[in-house]
Amino acid sequence: MTELVVFSDLDGTLLDHENYSYAAAQPALDALGARGIPLILATSKTAAEVAVLHKSLNLGQWPAIVENGAGIYRPGSKDADDAAYTEIRAALDRLPAELRAAFTGFGDMTDAKVAQITGLPLASAQRARQRQHSEPGLWHGSDAGRASFQHALAGLGIQARSGGRFLTLSHGQTKADGLRQIAAELNARRTLALGDAPNDTDMLQAASLGVIVRNDHGPGIPELPGEALGTIRRTAQPGPSGWAEAVLAILNDTKD
Repeated sequence: MTELVVFSDLDGTLLDHENYSYAAAQPALDALGARGIPLILATSKTAAEVAVLHKSLNLGQWPAIVENGAGIYRPGSKDADDAAYTEIRAALDRLPAELRAAFTGFGDMTDAKVAQITGLPLASAQRARQRQHSEPGLWHGSDAGRASFQHALAGLGIQARSGGRFLTLSHGQTKADGLRQIAAELNARRTLALGDAPNDTDMLQAASLGVIVRNDHGPGIPELPGEALGTIRRTAQPGPSGWAEAVLAILNDTKD
């Protein structure tokens, strides 16, 4: 049995919102590594993006949750099945023209455009467009139009969820589904999840303990029932500084 498994969102949580650095989290990353505690990345990023960061973080053979829970990255795997993504793009093109025109997905953008709107280097933006399971994008229309857009997609079996910056389309799997699958694989006794945006909510509530990392750049996460029960807490600091604050405090609480 694995005593504790940590699941972490990336942008705005483990990675700084502005520069994508995890430097401020390094003390907590070192502490996890020293204790052999698995760190499972849980992100909207693609497998191609995660592979680079996964190696940088020295996460070995631990899997990662990618594309907001729509897929699982396993180091060394050559899986490149993009059938789910192809179905999502086809569903978009079946929508009424006025709804389709108000959504610009990564598949509608060039690498350079994705780099511009995300602040990613061009090579990273190219990896962000190597999608297999989901389609993030920008909504340009009204709130009412967005509701119609989501309703129309739901009729085609596609769900739309808001993240820190994008509206992401998928077949409905969430980070919580990935957490449960990987926790079962690792026979985890306890799970800790950290995130900062609405698309992290299900994962935070599925974990033994959830941490809402302060978000100064988006809608953040409204109060959750677990906060009153003590199973969900919030950080005082944003991004990787808050991440380290929470992880070190929890590790200190769980020392033998």
